[in-house]
Amino acid sequence: MRFLLPAVIAAFGVVYIFFIPPEPVGLKIFMKLIPMVLIIGYAALRPRGMSASYKPIVMAGLFICAVADGVIYWFIAGLVTFLIGHLFYITAFRKASVRPMPWSAGAALLVFGIVMAAVVALPLLLDGNLLGAAVIAYMIVILMMGWTAVRTANPYAIAGALLFILSDSILAIDRFTVPIPGRDAFVMVPYYAAQFLIASSIGFSPGQKTDPRLT
Repeated sequence: MRFLLPAVIAAFGVVYIFFIPPEPVGLKIFMKLIPMVLIIGYAALRPRGMSASYKPIVMAGLFICAVADGVIYWFIAGLVTFLIGHLFYITAFRKASVRPMPWSAGAALLVFGIVMAAVVALPLLLDGNLLGAAVIAYMIVILMMGWTAVRTANPYAIAGALLFILSDSILAIDRFTVPIPGRDAFVMVPYYAAQFLIASSIGFSPGQKTDPRLT
């Protein structure tokens, strides 16, 4: 039973990514939301863990990201909503922080942010497109999410945050720099995996090597 819900989440994710056509948009949005609703349900079933506030804050972030999935077709509305979701994740990860930031991880995130700003945001700003500023603001927030996730020493939170950064980076490159063939799969596979892993981070305790519910 403990593997059933993750399997159902994966199945609906595969159906959405590979089998649902772009039109009609209403069906596309509906099918996109099903995996997120299931992930929220999965998070609700997780044990609270050491921090009583971590679980409700992460669940709030998951819910807001699900709303963002529904409004992302209106790009700015989706961008702002996802940004709010990341702020909830940042808050949760900060509450669960147990170690200082390793310098190597911090340097890697910083270099990645600089490269993405140069590749995606700078050309927009040079063209006078104010979306460049919005992209930089969003990148700062999502890198902060990655930064705070690393400080939790929670492998699920860390992997989820890094996959979220990967997904959003691919989406940004495709939208603003160069079209990426097969974009939907390259964006949505790490996105759903990220949200599932962040949900799985609920109930993890420092020093715990694996999730006892998965062994």
